[in-house]
Amino acid sequence: MTFPLSRAVLARSAVALLAIAACISTAFADEAAIRKTLQARYGALQIDSVTKTPYLDLWEVRLGNSVIYTDGQANYIFSGEIIDTKTRQNITQERIDKLTTVKFSDLPLDQAFKMVHGNGKRQLAYFSDPNCPYCKHLEKDLAQLNDATIHVFLYPILSPDSAVKSKSVWCSADRAKAWSDWMIGGIAPKADGGCATPIEKNVALGQKYRITGTPTLIFADGRRIPGVIPLAEINRLLDESTPK
Repeated sequence: MTFPLSRAVLARSAVALLAIAACISTAFADEAAIRKTLQARYGALQIDSVTKTPYLDLWEVRLGNSVIYTDGQANYIFSGEIIDTKTRQNITQERIDKLTTVKFSDLPLDQAFKMVHGNGKRQLAYFSDPNCPYCKHLEKDLAQLNDATIHVFLYPILSPDSAVKSKSVWCSADRAKAWSDWMIGGIAPKADGGCATPIEKNVALGQKYRITGTPTLIFADGRRIPGVIPLAEINRLLDESTPK
């Protein structure tokens, strides 16, 4: 049996739907208004996204590989990390990790050369500049990895000489050896850098993923780690990111 709805019920339903629609439009309007206000007050600010957070009535504003927070009227900016005191989770860092994730299968591995240790099962992509002192320090640890394949993306961003050395490494008969000889042994690559190289593509790729420094490590599960981290931490991340 069905019962006809009264005009009063229909009217209340219509009002409720209009209220929901109004809330949705306001959310979108707030996002647009915040972006517009911040860009008006900080002309050089390159805003990638504006997202409402579930805490403190704050809005998350993504700026490349970092985030800041603002109130609903964009009158104040909060720069720093938000920590959940109950769980001790670093909410800000977790969001940055998620926002900067790189899908490993999307990486053009043909633009990198490989260094294989053991069975090579564990996968790691590595953006490096041949004149980066931190990369040279990291190379000594990477040489100690077991059962890992390291895909080295030559990413010369420090100086014109970085590009010269990168091209020479790529044009070497044994790229992995030429790279290790230079990064660990200090023996400069001798090959003529006149062959076809992926260097320009690598620079564009790094810019696409907003890789602003070397070394930058990308693990098989998409996690991106900028800078030097201990060998034990690299091994842990390799294990965690390798399918069982």
